Amino acid sequence: MAPLTDAELPGFCRDLGIPGFVDIHVHFMPERVLHKVWAFFDSLPSTVGLEWPIEYRLGEPARLERLAELGVLTHTALLYPHKPGMAAWLNGWALEFAQNVPTCVPTGTFFPEAGAADYVRAGLENGLRAFKSHVQVGGYDPTDPQLDDVWGQLADAGVPVVCHCGNGPMPGNFTGPGPIRAVLARHPNLTLVVAHLGQPEYAEFLDLAEQYPNVHLDTTMTFTDFIERMAPFPPALRPRLRDLGDRIVLGSDYPSIPYPYAHQVDSLVRLDLGDEWLRGVLHDNGARLLTSSSSAAS
Repeated sequence: MAPLTDAELPGFCRDLGIPGFVDIHVHFMPERVLHKVWAFFDSLPSTVGLEWPIEYRLGEPARLERLAELGVLTHTALLYPHKPGMAAWLNGWALEFAQNVPTCVPTGTFFPEAGAADYVRAGLENGLRAFKSHVQVGGYDPTDPQLDDVWGQLADAGVPVVCHCGNGPMPGNFTGPGPIRAVLARHPNLTLVVAHLGQPEYAEFLDLAEQYPNVHLDTTMTFTDFIERMAPFPPALRPRLRDLGDRIVLGSDYPSIPYPYAHQVDSLVRLDLGDEWLRGVLHDNGARLLTSSSSAAS
């Protein structure tokens, strides 16, 4: 069977019986911040010898138009600080962005700093319905005491936190399952979405999802040819992936991916876990997660 193309995705959704995709791992951010992110990817060939061509290097209006053409109905706008003093400003930008983009769930972020609990509280009151935590880029310990109230607020609100806490593609000082496991031990009701399915510690993060009923895992870049060369998903874990089908959610990393969006979808089809599993991952689970966050926080 020939690989899916971007143009075929809306028809694929119709045939599968879903109205479109719900993508929990999409990046929109202020243009100057995004261009710095792209510059990082552009530097990878010379720094680590990894080619990372950005498939959707487009202006913001064109990126939004392309998402709609792909069949993406609902998405986040994940953004994250790498130093103190950025998060509150990013949250203000995110709220304004989502007001102008009906398909976008208002998405905030945070950093371990004085005032973090205050601006997260204000963000929730103003309508933020998902959050991003990037432990690797931020270089912070998720168990930092300055974040304890933040995690508690988000757990109480039922708002999903997409967290890059795995050691892929390169480890940080506080990545891996240990630190975020300690957060969950203190806040067991936290709606945590482990980005990239926890690459490369797939088994350990599946353990967390099996232990904590509000832990989800997003598919971002996992199973694609690009990642399988570096951090292959063990076939022996597929039964556990199937059994957790109601807590696996679609993520893509759009727009900064080195292949077409359809390849992420195709990589999930190739797992051969059934149409019901695919419907849940590509639409139903994400829709439930993001809709329930809006209801709980309103």
